[in-house]
Amino acid sequence: MPASRRGAAPACSCCPRRPPAPPATGSGHPANKPWKKLKSMVHWSPFVVSFKKRYPWVQLAGHAGNFKAGDYGRILKKFCPCEQQSLERLMRDSLRPHVPAYFGLVQRDGECYNQMEDLLAGFETPSLMDCKMGVRTYLEEELEQARQRPRLRRDMYEKMVAVEPGAPTPEEHAQRAVLKPRYMQWRESLSSTATLGFRIEGIKKADGTCSTNFKKTRLPEQVVQALGDFVDGDRTILATYLGRLEELRAALEQSEVFRTHEVVGSSLLFVHDRTGLAKVWMIDFGKMVPLAGGQTLTHRLPWVEGNREDGYLWGLDNLIAIFSTMVQN
Repeated sequence: MPASRRGAAPACSCCPRRPPAPPATGSGHPANKPWKKLKSMVHWSPFVVSFKKRYPWVQLAGHAGNFKAGDYGRILKKFCPCEQQSLERLMRDSLRPHVPAYFGLVQRDGECYNQMEDLLAGFETPSLMDCKMGVRTYLEEELEQARQRPRLRRDMYEKMVAVEPGAPTPEEHAQRAVLKPRYMQWRESLSSTATLGFRIEGIKKADGTCSTNFKKTRLPEQVVQALGDFVDGDRTILATYLGRLEELRAALEQSEVFRTHEVVGSSLLFVHDRTGLAKVWMIDFGKMVPLAGGQTLTHRLPWVEGNREDGYLWGLDNLIAIFSTMVQN
């Protein structure tokens, strides 16, 4: 269904079309380090770590240049109109305590950015985990557009065989390329996105160790193992996370914004430190799209193309059940 029929601007994940820049509201900031120097650190999360004191700030992003350090405990994320509109709505919604505070737009070095709260400012040497929520990470429009303009993708074929050499069909092996819809649906079927409604994107621990090897983490027992390692077996931190997730679920079930939006590609950011402080936030709203005509979603029904269900609450239910079992055991 075209976006115009839903009364919404087309959703975007990385804003390929640069919008007009607003008036400058801050001084310039030195450019980020080259991506080649950063990608060996961490490259799995759509958020920024802005460590203070003796720690350099480390970009946990999938796209080079999307973030800059801001002023006064803020971070800057490259402007996306969809994310801007979503954050503005969330600031007036019951979900406000569960998302980063939004401070509007700023221009730096000729680029436009959304200003957000640095969620790590109150932590001491934090550990972080990113969980991508829902049963899919692509909008229905993206799938339809890829079908309307089919193009063989060698890069996606190479990503596929790197993870699962036997996944391509004989024809795809011969072409050494796959179509984007095929790759998108294969990618989601591979992980717990399909089986549990969420997937672990990556973990960075306080000691500096990082792991992004969760592409084939599908089963609950595999998730339990990853979560146990993330908290170093600390049941108190697990219990704190569980409480936060239950609070978030209650807020989501009461949220008018959540009920009337398709939420795709959004993550939960888990953060804790050695003091026992542990919090969870919703982040990344570039594909949070308003529905048209008074339509609402349950966020729990199975997705059938056309119904726009995203499985967010189903995934959160499963995540809560896993945390609950770990706390009890």
